[in-house]
Amino acid sequence: MTGIRLTAPAPGWAIDADVVVVGSGVAGLTTALRCAAAGLATVVVTKARLDDGSTRWAQGGIAAALGEGDTPEQHLDDTLVAGAGLCDETAVRALVTEGPDAVRRLIETGAHFDTTDTGAIALTREGGHHRRRIAHAGGDATGAEISRALVEAVRSAALRIIENALVLDLLTDAEGRTEGVTLHVMGEGQHDGVGAVRAPAVVLATGGMGQVFSATTNPPVSTGDGVALALRAGAEVSDLEFVQFHPTVLFLGADSEGQQPLVSEAVRGEGAHLVDASGTRFMLGQHELAELAPRDIVAKAITRQMLLHGTEHMYLDARHFGAEMWEQRFPTILAACRAHGIDPVTEPIPVAPAAHYASGGVRTDLRGRTTVPGLYACGEVACTGVHGANRLASNSLLEGLVFAERIAADIVDGPRAGSGAASRNPVAEPAGTRTVPLLTAESRTAVQRIMTKGAGVIRSGGSLAVAAGELDALQRAAAATEKEGPKDAVPGVEAWEATNLLLVSQVLVAAARQREETRGCHWREDRPERDDAVWRRHLVVRVDPYLRPVVRTTDSSLFPPVRTGDPADSALPAGLPNHPADAPEEP
Repeated sequence: MTGIRLTAPAPGWAIDADVVVVGSGVAGLTTALRCAAAGLATVVVTKARLDDGSTRWAQGGIAAALGEGDTPEQHLDDTLVAGAGLCDETAVRALVTEGPDAVRRLIETGAHFDTTDTGAIALTREGGHHRRRIAHAGGDATGAEISRALVEAVRSAALRIIENALVLDLLTDAEGRTEGVTLHVMGEGQHDGVGAVRAPAVVLATGGMGQVFSATTNPPVSTGDGVALALRAGAEVSDLEFVQFHPTVLFLGADSEGQQPLVSEAVRGEGAHLVDASGTRFMLGQHELAELAPRDIVAKAITRQMLLHGTEHMYLDARHFGAEMWEQRFPTILAACRAHGIDPVTEPIPVAPAAHYASGGVRTDLRGRTTVPGLYACGEVACTGVHGANRLASNSLLEGLVFAERIAADIVDGPRAGSGAASRNPVAEPAGTRTVPLLTAESRTAVQRIMTKGAGVIRSGGSLAVAAGELDALQRAAAATEKEGPKDAVPGVEAWEATNLLLVSQVLVAAARQREETRGCHWREDRPERDDAVWRRHLVVRVDPYLRPVVRTTDSSLFPPVRTGDPADSALPAGLPNHPADAPEEP
């Protein structure tokens, strides 16, 4: 435990549960449904409305070996290649072997995927995949359909839901075990102000941290809250330096900030070409898969062309699709482009990389358990070892499904299942708790610009050092303001989000500075080569009681076991499935 919490009013109300799930994307809602079905009192807390998470924005689809001739082993091979030597093969094997059945259960829950004339699931290709294995819905609205189905199922199950609630910090007992969370309910939520949900199991499914950067495909709620909460609670994070920049994001201008429209990889999967201003394809000869190379390779190629030509974007040319294919297969992207004055039926689409996905996150074992007893993480907020240095396209929704089911099984089988919160006494802060000086709401933009300039697609030792110094200066200024008063940063959602973004940024930069190589989606221009002899390892980070990142390097590409303090941990061999009933079989 670090004994650090955000500056916030004391909880004025509390409710009790067996498990609280924070987040309402595919990972969170799947976990909640499985726990509730087992009879556990389950509370879902979400930052906006129930269907406003990142899952809703997913366009391309969900990857699984569902097609004729495809196998989990082939899916595993493509995932390992994309991960650039840092995937945990046991975690990937769990993903690809359990994935097809998890997708079928999602269909049973009510999700409708696009089908062929014969009624089979229609499958497409995306970058890094050697086979068509991407199931999609509504053409390019897969996430929206999955979110719809899960939200309907959750509402039908009559789960307790707290919407418009920002989770602040983890509650723990004297031994450091999870006892619930504090949260602030905004606007039209079910409670007013700061309160608590007391539960012996907390599942973080808070999504990504794309708002660390000025331009991102992530929604405004993706401010790294889960990673920041876990760090303050004493949990370890890993692989945070590996932020995937999606190669093809609709370019809206150099000064555009916030959420940017995504142009799905599935557009390239159906045959679109990347070209420069003269119409010349530049991915030919750079990789055997050309435009369908893994995302880090495509993003780097686009960036190189931009630097070579002195331009701010390249183009994605799919005019040969014709109007009918655009309207039927990619209606969402077509509408977004036209809303910004671009008609992809008649002209190439200007595209540039933007922050998209965090391959790293809160470190977990294969049951989703973090290094804090009772705290779980799932989906983009987690680092299961599946993605390595670069996520394979459309593996994210599948990871959410598979590991949500593993987490639910562990909670249901756990010794505290059905126990409710340990105490019904008023929530009190432990002795020695320190509070974090809050940033002002305006500091959010400062953090984003620092990170975009110093830790974006292209990084260097020099740019990262400057970023680290500027981020530290923001922290010192916040501390000085708090001491001198009056406070400029009043506790509230904007200040808490900015403070979370700062902590996540500092840890990301610390890891990126230490990894002196180029690997996956971590591109150091001063260290342009991949160095397996020194750096085929993971960086594991925690923070000290003063929120300073403490970085250690693993001994190999294998993750060390997650030790939560539970007696059962001592019997777990490193690198093996952590839930015997769910151990994957050889395909």
